[in-house]
Amino acid sequence: MWMRMRFDLGWRDVAFGVRSMCARLDRDALNRRIRECWPRPEQMVPFLSVRSGFDLLWASLDLPPGSEVLMSALTIPDMVRIVEHHGLLPVPVDLNAANMAPELNAIRRAITPATRAIVVAHLFGTRVLLEPILEIARQHGLLVIEDCAQAFDGCHDDGHPNADVTMFSFGPIKTITALGGGVLCVRNAELLAKIESLHGLYPVQSRGSYLKRFTKYSVLMGLSSRPLCDAILAMYRAAGFDYDHWINGVVRAFPGPGWLEGLRHQPSAPLLAMLERRLRMFNPAWITARIARAQHLIRRLPAGVVRPGSAARDNSYWVFPVLADDPGRLAAELAEAGFDTTRGGSLRPVEPPEDRPELDPKTARRILAGMVFMPLCPQMPRREIERLAGVLGQLEDCLIIDPTKVEPPKIFPRTVVDVRSG
Repeated sequence: MWMRMRFDLGWRDVAFGVRSMCARLDRDALNRRIRECWPRPEQMVPFLSVRSGFDLLWASLDLPPGSEVLMSALTIPDMVRIVEHHGLLPVPVDLNAANMAPELNAIRRAITPATRAIVVAHLFGTRVLLEPILEIARQHGLLVIEDCAQAFDGCHDDGHPNADVTMFSFGPIKTITALGGGVLCVRNAELLAKIESLHGLYPVQSRGSYLKRFTKYSVLMGLSSRPLCDAILAMYRAAGFDYDHWINGVVRAFPGPGWLEGLRHQPSAPLLAMLERRLRMFNPAWITARIARAQHLIRRLPAGVVRPGSAARDNSYWVFPVLADDPGRLAAELAEAGFDTTRGGSLRPVEPPEDRPELDPKTARRILAGMVFMPLCPQMPRREIERLAGVLGQLEDCLIIDPTKVEPPKIFPRTVVDVRSG
């Protein structure tokens, strides 16, 4: 079984993490070295998680209660909950399925005198063209926050220079995971100083807390070997358990009722050490291999298969979604063929305000309802990619096909810069 749950982490990284648990480490030095991995160190701040930084951002902005925050209409629920916790109103902006960018007209319709900011999520590895969104934001005096949690492809890129804040995540399922950690680029010096001041008041994450997380994911790495995965899947299905629900719960960063208190900590020294190692040793060949395998699969898909983000000019293929009329059958048939899939993961639509039903994100809901993520990874041999394409070809009646697409989707050339510094 080719699993969708593969961690971008090696056993040498695990060994380094174990040693870090026992070592005396200088948190200030580690913080400085993490910042120095990026083009503008003075604008970067490491956090326990991207949620921690997102929470501190709103605390530092201290916007009037009831202020509206426009958000890309697909996101993880915790991002919405954090906005609401600060007395703000999340407002969805529907998406263009072709490039996964917020629709410009939807942004314009959503803006009111109470609107203060827009959060743009770069989804599935795609990058949204921010210039037109930035222009609208400038006209209305809005902050622009870009969420690059799914789109990291190297420290050479710290986000759009005209965005107010750019966020990167290094949680368990992210590219070059440190099994935690996030980095924010804050371009306003006054806002940055306030965030850092409040962050310094947080207690430091205990080594035991990070050790518990580190142990859990190390075990999951061991279980991700194909024979063990096959046995686990067979056991869950025989017992009638919801494997998708279980795995999404396992990889969730801050589960349970105390999630908000859990993210309000400074990162421990071992977490900082792991994050610094992953950033310093980032190998762009990993991204290059991922892109190459995705393009290999694209060339062999049935013509017209609808893929969210297929028209994005920049895509590192963090995940590879397709849309299906019958996603349940597609997932079941692929599982029988040895390909484990998932149907939407932790993403949810942002709900519109009760008094503005016309803002309901219908396209985002359709994407989520039909989306199936393929288990594409750099470790997968080309012959298996071709077999996956063959199975999808046999299941073409399950897939959503765009009849106007008589040619295979275009593949745009892309260069990943090698920024390794040790």
